Amino acid sequence: MEQFDAVVLGAGHNGLTAAAYLARAGLKVMVLERRHLIGGAAVSEELFPGFTYSTCSYVCSLLRPEIMRELDLPRHGLQVVPYEGSLNVLTNGEYLASYNNHDRQMREIRRFSKRDAEAYDRFALAIQRQCRLIKPMLLMTPPDPTSLKPRDLRGLAKMAGIFGELGEEQLYETMRFWTMSCGDFLDEHFETDVVKGHMAGSSIIGTALGPYSPGSAYVLLHHYMGEVDGSIGAWGYARGGMGAISKALASAAQAHGCQIRTNAEVAHVIVKEGRAVGVALKSGEEFYGRAIVSNLDFRRSINGLEWTEPLDPALKKKAADFKIRGSSGKLNIALDGLPNFVGIDRARNPALCGDIHYSPSLDYLERAYDDWKYGHWSRKPYLDILIPSLIDPTMAPEGKHYMSVFVQYVPPTLHDGPWTPAKRDAFGETVIDLIEQMAPGFRNLILHKQVRSPWDIENEVGLTEGNIFQGELTLDQLMFNRPIPGMAQYRGPRPGFYLCGSSTHPGGGVMGAPGHNAAREILLDFKARKLA
Repeated sequence: MEQFDAVVLGAGHNGLTAAAYLARAGLKVMVLERRHLIGGAAVSEELFPGFTYSTCSYVCSLLRPEIMRELDLPRHGLQVVPYEGSLNVLTNGEYLASYNNHDRQMREIRRFSKRDAEAYDRFALAIQRQCRLIKPMLLMTPPDPTSLKPRDLRGLAKMAGIFGELGEEQLYETMRFWTMSCGDFLDEHFETDVVKGHMAGSSIIGTALGPYSPGSAYVLLHHYMGEVDGSIGAWGYARGGMGAISKALASAAQAHGCQIRTNAEVAHVIVKEGRAVGVALKSGEEFYGRAIVSNLDFRRSINGLEWTEPLDPALKKKAADFKIRGSSGKLNIALDGLPNFVGIDRARNPALCGDIHYSPSLDYLERAYDDWKYGHWSRKPYLDILIPSLIDPTMAPEGKHYMSVFVQYVPPTLHDGPWTPAKRDAFGETVIDLIEQMAPGFRNLILHKQVRSPWDIENEVGLTEGNIFQGELTLDQLMFNRPIPGMAQYRGPRPGFYLCGSSTHPGGGVMGAPGHNAAREILLDFKARKLA
């Protein structure tokens, strides 16, 4: 039996982030990963000769720059290449592009509506205000509003100061924004269907909300919080696929002596005298640590693991009630050439190198959500398509391309029963049929495809119901409510057990903030000698 300072369960990017910080602080760390490869949902896999797929997460922006600097991830091989815009490609030859160049962006929106072009800066300013408000909170531990401990009081004072700087009008506007729907927010700014549809995509990605569901405006904000090379809200590709992020984090951890074991599925949390002291693998092998750190989602951490001393049934009920609703699917496609999207001059439009959406209107998205509510994948889905090989030639052989297709909405369980291979194939055909309308001849370019339903994502990657955020980003599950009140400071149901996954503040996406914050709390407990 080998004793460690910390044993991390799951080599997803948050688990690796926590491990890297703990190892950097001089602790002896072991990471245990169920699968044969590290990364969780941030992985790169060669499933067809010569092609590298980002099989789950597919684009980089939310990864905190503080983590990149402190762990020196570029030195460990991470390179993020920003792309230059996005396209909302319709099937009638029309499209709306977004560009990094402000003047070009204004001209593009003006093609549809002069009023919407004039409104765009007001919309962008409103989003930027919210980003500036929340950014200081991303790497802080949520204070307990019921506590009188000095640290919690200081945290509450800091939050009060952040909100206090807004002024009365902006404070009311912020409270309204965080609770309103994205559809209502966009309706207040824009008049044109395609403009609103284009802007609304980020409000529904990964969430079981429609564009007119209260709270979806915050999801929009969550996707605007990232940055690439200091450009707020920018997005980019990790060279070599999203697995490059996980490899860099693992390298940073291993540089300080961290050990990583794959094919090591945890079965039991070993509890002695009320304290979590180790874990047992399904193979029977045991690992002991002064801190046991779970990168699993909250529900799996509480109810998916066996505990040698049973947990409180009331807590297990809260974990079961924690909202983790799958709503997304994914296709990864190897192409024999570059698709010709209707109306797009691929030689002159740099936005083709970024997101290619199909999102014609808010009504279209709401109807797609209606299908999900009644247990069917969207018959006319929202698509977020990327072709990383346009920027990163390592992803596909010369002259060929890799396409990532994120799909909304896809339920974890269908109205007529569980997912089957035949249903998964039918779902994939729905997506390909729509892309064929966007880019005639697309089907003939397909060399290989991987189709992933929420069932596949859950069973292969370990994300409950295929939910990419490890829990809904709704107001009742944010800050000191994430995952539940009393457990929002990364400490779990037993002393010595910690949570570091996206079920904790500040939530999902390839951000690294939950792992960073959890590591800080663990190190504080070591310093206070709470982990003997």
